[in-house]
Amino acid sequence: MSARQGKHHYLLSDVQQSVVSDDLDARLDALLKDKMHGISFSAYTEGQKPGDELSRQQIEHRMGIIAPYFNWVRSFSTTQGNELIPTVAKETGLKTLVGAWLGTDSEKNRQEIDQLISLAHQGLVDVAAVGNEVLYREDLSESELLEFMAEVRERLPAEIPIGYVDAYYEFEDRPRVTAACDVLLTNCYPFWEGCAHPYAILYMQDMFRRVQRVANGKRVIISETGWPSAGGSFYGAEASPQGAYLYFLKAMEWAATEDIEIFYFSSFDESWKVSGEAGEGDVGAHWGLWDKSERFKYASHL
Repeated sequence: MSARQGKHHYLLSDVQQSVVSDDLDARLDALLKDKMHGISFSAYTEGQKPGDELSRQQIEHRMGIIAPYFNWVRSFSTTQGNELIPTVAKETGLKTLVGAWLGTDSEKNRQEIDQLISLAHQGLVDVAAVGNEVLYREDLSESELLEFMAEVRERLPAEIPIGYVDAYYEFEDRPRVTAACDVLLTNCYPFWEGCAHPYAILYMQDMFRRVQRVANGKRVIISETGWPSAGGSFYGAEASPQGAYLYFLKAMEWAATEDIEIFYFSSFDESWKVSGEAGEGDVGAHWGLWDKSERFKYASHL
């Protein structure tokens, strides 16, 4: 909690603090009871990282934790055990946004694409995501990405929509990519643009509306949004338990009220994101609704 937040909190009486807490808990209970749209699935347990093989047992265990509260789950890769996530999700009664992770390794890209297509033909994919932020990372050129998208569209059953995941502004700046999508999958992170918490939800909503304006009537899904519960600040944005809780509540309440498809990021804290390929610093380990020990952060009764 920041000094400013702490001072504001201190000005509330014990009775006021209790009322605020009770109201937040009631709002949380309502969201959990009704089930929310979707969540990004964090499969890696403490000590694991991308590249490590995931077991069916650990996927089943974590899927069982989140399944009572969400209707959809998003996965990011189709190799190294991640291909089991859609199977387990379907067995648990969840719908799936399944992603092929694309990067600079052409052999790995081929494996990801072929496995995504295989999963789709097995009836395990409700929405297919061809790549995640590859243009932002500059791992592929726009033309290379479009070739993969065209291939997947051609080889997938017609009833399964395909899309690409990236920051909202990429869809404004790259009309060919926007045109190639059946569904636009946009990541909206006010935190990573240094937005102060009081304005974060409004900023996230504006990101979403900007994608809608260039979508030409196509379906738009918020594929990621969230707020970290610890780890420091990024310009005007500060990570805190209270900030993360409020952002989660407000984002998911707005989505439910406006019938917005949204995948909250993320399910579980993952320590590997501090360094390595993600390289997000201390804040990277604290995006989950559940901590790394699988305890829900915002309600003791779960």
